Amino acid sequence: MPTPSTRSGAVPARRNGQEDLGIARPPEDLLQQVQADVNQAGGELVSDEDRVGSIGATMFDLPGSEDNSVTVVLPREHAQKAPSQSLLRIKSRDGRKYLGIVTAGPFAEPDTLRADSHLLVTVTARGGIYLPPYHGRVKVSILGEELKNGTLIPPRLRPLPNSPVISLTQAEVVEALRTAGDIRLGSLVGASDVLINVPSHKKFVLPRHLAVLGTTGGGKSTTVSRLIEQAQAAGMAVILLDVEGEYTFLHEPADEKTMLDALAERGLAAKGIPAERMRLYHLVGRDTTNPQHPHRCEFSLQFAQLSPYAVAEMLDMNDAQEDRFRFAYDTAKAIMRDLGICPQKNKSKEEVDRQEKLLLRVDEFERGWPRMTLSLLLDVVSKCLAVVNKTDYEPYNAELRTESGRAALAKHIKPKGMPSIASSWGKLKSSLWRLHRLKVFDRHLVKRQTARPLNYGEMLEPGRVSVVDLSDTGMTQLANFAIADLLRGIQGVQETAYRRFEAAQRTGLTPPAPPRVLLILEEAHEFLSKERIDRMDTLFQQLARIAKRGRKRWLSLAFVTQLPQHLPRQIYGLVNSYILHKITDAQVVRELQQTVSGIDESLWKRLPGLAPGQAIVSFPHLARPLLVAMDPTPCKLRMVD
Repeated sequence: MPTPSTRSGAVPARRNGQEDLGIARPPEDLLQQVQADVNQAGGELVSDEDRVGSIGATMFDLPGSEDNSVTVVLPREHAQKAPSQSLLRIKSRDGRKYLGIVTAGPFAEPDTLRADSHLLVTVTARGGIYLPPYHGRVKVSILGEELKNGTLIPPRLRPLPNSPVISLTQAEVVEALRTAGDIRLGSLVGASDVLINVPSHKKFVLPRHLAVLGTTGGGKSTTVSRLIEQAQAAGMAVILLDVEGEYTFLHEPADEKTMLDALAERGLAAKGIPAERMRLYHLVGRDTTNPQHPHRCEFSLQFAQLSPYAVAEMLDMNDAQEDRFRFAYDTAKAIMRDLGICPQKNKSKEEVDRQEKLLLRVDEFERGWPRMTLSLLLDVVSKCLAVVNKTDYEPYNAELRTESGRAALAKHIKPKGMPSIASSWGKLKSSLWRLHRLKVFDRHLVKRQTARPLNYGEMLEPGRVSVVDLSDTGMTQLANFAIADLLRGIQGVQETAYRRFEAAQRTGLTPPAPPRVLLILEEAHEFLSKERIDRMDTLFQQLARIAKRGRKRWLSLAFVTQLPQHLPRQIYGLVNSYILHKITDAQVVRELQQTVSGIDESLWKRLPGLAPGQAIVSFPHLARPLLVAMDPTPCKLRMVD
């Protein structure tokens, strides 16, 4: 800038041969003065060791700040180093250390301008190249305060502002999130090198029961198939109740191109469950979706396994019909005793005494009367209807056509003392006859019939996969009878095995542990629906007893459904682990939020928009629920979603 003298044409003064432009010169001893000031202040600034390797720092809290959550800002060069679900260590300035996980972000924010300022909006909209200095911002949820020995405890305080933040290594992430195990589910979204696993040998994990929920196309079937393959490889006995016949090809490798590409991307190979380790079961007289399976077995149901109270509920009997059903059931028990069917009179006194003691322990809320058959009960009901109508009836069962059989019928079925009203007896007979006509009950008692009841002990062999194909039952009631029969049978065998294990332990022996069992119930809402739960209290209580006892006896239940809104709330009370695929119904999401604890708001907001194959995974062994890219299945599915 020209000085006044130059504007007036004056010649600038010269000093030591140079022009004096009026600019103040620093003193010669400036550096000495600065050094003196530094020394007086305590010397040069020593770099903060805690900031070595840091990618950002915590911010001050705001009026809208939440407990167990802090905001972390990242310099531009580190703005992408804290993706969603990254684990961070916060070294608070008060000496405490915290572990946290990124639950929102990273977001990019300009340093000196508002992101929505007119200048930035205009420049961006007009295709400008101006990019102001910016930084990253993430929201971090505190997992806990980290003690010196690495233990995490609930945080009592919050990290102080401007505390350095450091990323964890992969090994530290695995240890902090507790993702180790022998059943691989997938990889952590945001950190694909971190694998999410489930430990099958820890009793507080799988035996506490699992729910796999999600709409059609979200990837449930792939998740279930992969879970079966991994559980089998881990030595668990897996039993799948397949109501759609979708899993009948699990012994074959996946062959669908999309699945093969996904497997190759994860470094996995297509392979089926070893054929010799898989059995495919279907009801006698019913088809299966894979009739060429090398180990296909027909089976029949045992009416004696079913609680009479549960039968009444599954047949949706009204009060009048249920009264007559109970009368006929008790009458059939008395007739069986008179005829020596149960207890058996042609046995030794010791055996008869043993059977008598067994009958005293029968709980009809859990199972039916031993040796009771559907055809015998139907004969009794038909005789009752004939007595009410004052007509004759010729029994179906040979035992009742004998002289002693006819005498027993006449002795216990008299017009006086039995419920009347022929219409109710007729409807009850019609319901039972419809079941009997299906020819699936007690077929093992029919000559030249090869279909046998399920061999539950064989199904509980470690490493065995048993797929029960119920796709051709033709009616939901029949599928439910098969499920109830199997649940009761599996529970009985597992309890016996566990009692033997405990008895051997008390003697000081080290017996082999009872089998670890995973029982998967597909389309669980059809077995126990919210709409019918009030009318199926016995069935639910039976399932609840199995679930509660199973937690201690290595019997794990997995409920799978594409309609979680139809699953009773009581079922969720039995479940501690969840795999949640995409759910778009806002009402269902809200109901799950009230039921499933531990999942933060950021994950719930992502649930409706999850991509196929992604899921929110919550297991007791994990430090927190996680968003996981589920592994594709190496096994073949009949229908790939």
